Amino acid sequence: MDRAPRTFAMTEAMGDRLRKPVMGHKYMQGHALILSGGPGRSGAARLAARGALRVGAGLVTLAVPAAAQPEVAAQITAIMLRSLDDPADLAAILADTRMTALCLGPGLGLSDVEAHHLDAALRATRATVLDADALTLLARDAGLRRALHPGCLLTPHDGEFLRLFPDTRDDLGHEDGRVAALRMAAAQLGCTMLLKGPATCVALPDGRVWRHPAATDGALSWLATAGSGDVLAGFITGLLARGLAAELAANLGVWLHAQAARRFGPGLIAEDLPEALPGVFREMGL
Repeated sequence: MDRAPRTFAMTEAMGDRLRKPVMGHKYMQGHALILSGGPGRSGAARLAARGALRVGAGLVTLAVPAAAQPEVAAQITAIMLRSLDDPADLAAILADTRMTALCLGPGLGLSDVEAHHLDAALRATRATVLDADALTLLARDAGLRRALHPGCLLTPHDGEFLRLFPDTRDDLGHEDGRVAALRMAAAQLGCTMLLKGPATCVALPDGRVWRHPAATDGALSWLATAGSGDVLAGFITGLLARGLAAELAANLGVWLHAQAARRFGPGLIAEDLPEALPGVFREMGL
């Protein structure tokens, strides 16, 4: 197998995969579940949920601790709300087999309660995006890392990656080292890895790697803003919910994230990314 990373290129067939069938219905497009943290920490999960809904998931549910439900309910409409206060709540939600993709991490929290939720979600073996706090929990607990499965897709930035693989610090400073470190991580954990940065890379456990080149004109510099990664996690979760394979969901999510940023332009904040996506889809002829 060629060890060189492939440069990701959008194709017409990939675009067609985003198209919704004329005679379809919402359950054909999957149901994404996103876990939220407590009061004052729900914004990241709400950004992810909005991203999942905009990218085409048929239904999106936020699972939220009771104390945070008023602030979440005041901010959402099409996104659904479920209670998440004890293990039984999550078990009841996951009993619905129509939940086709999960997202854990944005604003989740780092207590034993959240670690238990992460363990339960991993044991459900659904397509699962792990970001932010979920990555920190994985770094702390070898048992949680052992529960990872091939349906997991991890989306660290450099700092989160180093918590999981502290010996790779010197590698992350140059392109070849980043690719090698990411390839090693995907093989070791047995799941898809996405390393965020100016040149984002996606690696599969079998050694394949895709690279999304950095924008040399500064067009994507406004993606360096709070919540941008949460929206990306939501885009990918929504695509997984719709049935896309992990490698395609990850690469399309990164590409759509960048196109939305280009379309909006300077002044971008994270909330703008999902709202720019319909314009991207119109330009694609969807």
